[in-house]
This record gives sequence, C-alpha cells and structure tokens, in this order.
Amino acid sequence: MTKISLDIPAEVSYVTKTLQDAGYESYFVGGCVRDLLLEKIPNDWDVTTNATPEQIQELFEHTFYENDFGTVGVVNDDIVSQVTTLDETIVYNPYAYEEVSDETKEQLKEKTRLESLKVVEVTPYRTESIYSDNRRPDTIEFAKTLAEDLERRDFTINALAYDSVSQEIIDLYSGIQDLHQGVINTVGDADTRFQEDALRMMRAVRFSAQLSFTINKSVQESIQRNNQLLHKISRERIRDEFIKILNTKEPMNALILASELHVLDHISPHLSRGIGVKQNGAHIYDVFEHNIRTMQHGADKDWPMIIRLSGLFHDISKPETRRFSKEKNDYTFYGHEVVGARVTKKVLEDLKFPTKTVEKVTTLVRWHMFFSDPDQITLSAVRRIIRNVGPDNVWDLIRLRICDRIGMGRPKAKSYRLRKYVSMMDEAMRSPISVKDLKLNGDEIMELFNLKPSKQIGYILKALMNITLETPENNNKEYLITQVTEYLKLSDKELQELAESGEKAIDQAEQEEIRKIRRKHKVQ
Repeated sequence: MTKISLDIPAEVSYVTKTLQDAGYESYFVGGCVRDLLLEKIPNDWDVTTNATPEQIQELFEHTFYENDFGTVGVVNDDIVSQVTTLDETIVYNPYAYEEVSDETKEQLKEKTRLESLKVVEVTPYRTESIYSDNRRPDTIEFAKTLAEDLERRDFTINALAYDSVSQEIIDLYSGIQDLHQGVINTVGDADTRFQEDALRMMRAVRFSAQLSFTINKSVQESIQRNNQLLHKISRERIRDEFIKILNTKEPMNALILASELHVLDHISPHLSRGIGVKQNGAHIYDVFEHNIRTMQHGADKDWPMIIRLSGLFHDISKPETRRFSKEKNDYTFYGHEVVGARVTKKVLEDLKFPTKTVEKVTTLVRWHMFFSDPDQITLSAVRRIIRNVGPDNVWDLIRLRICDRIGMGRPKAKSYRLRKYVSMMDEAMRSPISVKDLKLNGDEIMELFNLKPSKQIGYILKALMNITLETPENNNKEYLITQVTEYLKLSDKELQELAESGEKAIDQAEQEEIRKIRRKHKVQ
C-alpha cells in the first residue's frame, strides 16, 4: 500500500465514508484514481465495496439500480440542481462561427466538472467467468475481497484502488509505475485480457491517445495477434469507442496506431484505403494523412466531434475517383465528394450512428468543395450553398473548410479569401430589413380601415418603416395605427413622397448592416 493525499471532492468522498461508517470496505477505483494521480479531473467516479446492492441502497436517499453488474448509482441531488441552473445561465450557440468567449469556456468547463459529480457509481466486488463470446463474461458473481475484483480489470493503470479515509492506494499490478513511465500494460496475460473482451484492444489505443502513453511492445504484439476478434464486437460498442478516440486531443496519433496494429479496418476498411494514395500538386500528403490531419485540426481547435468526423471522411472516396489527366499532367478526383457522401452514409449507418449525425456528416462531406473565389462568386450563389447544406450546417461547413486547408499543409487557414466568404455567408444568412419587420402588416391595415389592396397600402408601409428606423421604439402596434390614421389624410403625392423617404431609409439601414458585417470580418 502507498499512502498519498488525493483531492477527492466532498460531494463524492461522503459515499466511501458512509459505507465505511456502516462497517463496509469501500474504495475509489479505476479511471478516477488514475486521473487523480495524473492531476486530471475525472470524468466519472467509481467506488467498489464488499456491500451488496441492497445494502448500498439502504445507506443513501436517492439511488438507482438497473443493471446486471450490481452497480448502484448514488445521485447527488444538489449537483443535479447546480447543473440545471448552469444550463439556464450558459448562452452558447454551437453553430455560431465566432470563437466561444472565455467566460463561456469557463462555464462549460464548470458544467463538465459538475456533470462528473452528479452520480457516483458503487459496485460490489465481483469476479467474472470465461468470456466465451469474446464480448462479455458468461457469469458474474460477487466477490469477497478487493484483490479478486482488481484481478479482472483490463489495464494496470485502471487496477488502482484508493481509500479516501485512510488515504492509502492499493496497487497490486504496478499501475503507479506504469503511470510514471507512461506505459499501457494489461493486468496479467494480454492475450487472455483481449480474448475476454476484444474491445479492450480499441481501449488500449484510446488510452494511448488520451494520456499520450505508449502501449507496451508485448501488448501491441498481442493486439496484432488478436485483432480479428473485434469482428465479434457489436458495431455499437465499436462506435462508442471510436467516438471516444475522436474526442481525444490526439485522435490522429490514435488512428495511425490503430492502422499499424490492424485495428483501424475493424472500425471501417474505407479509412485506410487512402494510405499511399498520392494527390495533386495542391497537397503535400497522401489521402490518408490528409484526412487524419484535417480531423486533427478539429481537435486542435477543440471543435465538436461532428467536425472531426467530417474531416476524417471528407476525402474518403478520393482513392476510387482518382484519375491521371494527361492534359493537366496530374491526378484529378472529380466527383469524390458525391461518391464520398454515399460511402460516408453507409459507414456511419453500419456503425449505428444516430440518424441526425449521419445526415449532418454526409451533408458536410457532400458539400465540402463549396469554396470558390469570393471575388467572382455572387451572393445568390452563396445563398444556394446555404440552401444545399441548411442554415444549421453553414458554420460547420466553414470549420470543415478551415480544417481541410490545414490538412493540405497550408497554415494560413484564415486567409482574406476565407474571411470574405464568411462575410458573404453572414450577409446571405441575415434577414434583410423590410416592411415585414413592422408590428403592423398590410392585411391588418386593410381590415382596420376598411381598405382594398392598392399602391396606397405599400406607400403607407414604407412610410411607417421610415419612422421606425429613425426611432425603433415607435415600432409598436398602437403607435403605428395612429400614424396610419394621419397618413390617410394625405394626398397620394404626399404619401408617395413619404414612401420614397422610407425606401431610402431602408436602403441606408441595409447598407449599414452590411458594412458592420464586413468590418467584423475585416474585409471590403
């Protein structure tokens, strides 16, 4: 045993203390202990104990128990309330192009911390029988000792237990040594561990990326021997581990390692087809490296998983669309985005991704070649792009373009041309200033004043726009009705002159809005 003081939040340390006060053994175990030793904030908190599920539930007010593993969720109601309050406070639009403010980043960081404290999972010591299907144990039995429980775990760095009351760490498999050396080792024989649950091979790759650790050579050799067992793992479990890899800070390194260990093809064989496939002069990397570098920049920017996933797949079909052009004396990839969208859809559906994710990523892959010279493209063409991808996808498409440029080896992703295009997107996305913004419409005017459709109605609306643009607080129904009453006393000529003033005011206001957008993006 090693004595050490770890920073355990009071919101979770009370769980082990409550169990020990009731006469039971209890330890924090697994990933939370590993993360604390690495001075990281745990994503979740796991406790193991010699108490049964029923005995655990008797000690805590709010629990749930809905699984076959004996795990009881102990709920922190106060933390749940704090997360709810914070959700109402955070103003964050994930589709906005602008970078998230520092204040919002801190709020999101605090939300992540609180989310980890909402539920503490308490599981009785347990042992597992053989894994005849290489996916799950045939039977699970409660054990009597902590040593029996730790023996069944996957990696040494996850087989650490911590008594927060006595401040002692139980390390039966040299997990602390492996943490210090930055090495991933299995608990016991690697072949046995991977044959028990083949998904552990993907977990090894993921931990390597998450922690910037190397995988022990003998463990790598075992993965190469046993990787075919991943065929027995459900696509949902493969998908979930794949998502965790994408959400690490170094997904590129993880997928390179997955390729070297022959694990990548079990996610999708389409991903490795680009290895060694040269591109045209604009690119300095082969297709595979370009795709993973595009994905990696999404991680470097801390952009959502959707951007990383789209970056990884955006050029997935370049290998089958590559042709050598004698005329250009170079390779072409005509239609790769169309073919790629179809391939991406099949791959993501095979991995059982949610329909919305499939649709969004497929859309981004299909239209990632949207970029044109903003000095030549028209605003109407930009509007067609927006219609093609949908307003909610526009800024993610821009992000994908930025990642794509970096993935080509072009460091200046925020060039003037890109800023100009973003500015045009902003212009096309905004609602133009018009009489539709008035709190009183033409139909209401005709009904209130018993009028028929005529030019007069249009003149009145434009005249009303003039006064509301000058004084926005005048845009209320009661005031506008009194103004219509006065306008109806005017001659047609006088009303037309007011309408012309209104048209000029609308045009000036519209031009000022466009100038603001262009100033924001520092373009002309």
